[in-house]
Amino acid sequence: MPPADVEQRSREVRAALDGLLHIRRLSRPGDGGGTKAVPADWERRQPVRAVALALESGGLTPSAVDRSGARIATGYRVRPGDRPGTAVVEWLGPAGSGAAQEEATALGGCVPALTRLGWEALLYKGPRGRRFLEVEPLPG
Repeated sequence: MPPADVEQRSREVRAALDGLLHIRRLSRPGDGGGTKAVPADWERRQPVRAVALALESGGLTPSAVDRSGARIATGYRVRPGDRPGTAVVEWLGPAGSGAAQEEATALGGCVPALTRLGWEALLYKGPRGRRFLEVEPLPG
């Protein structure tokens, strides 16, 4: 991605995070400033979007696919979890990229970005030994 596009995307993510934190403040007036610690109802209803924003605002790079659907970049992918209000974070990359070997470390690097914004992330090993994070909002 050209540097100008990277800077534009960074501005967009900062604006989205500021908006999210504003939603938290408005949805919990008078909570003593703890609004950053617990996801708002909007986030709980759309955990995939909220988790993706938490990760990208934490400086993590999403995986990407081209127009044909072939994976072209290594990074995180967020999908709906099996239970309502949850999301799953996977670490994926193009064939031969080594993403499977780095997934435990890379997913571990996702946890602080999620925790910072009130999400609990637990690392699991799934089918074929692939690891993933199951993410849910902290109670509140």
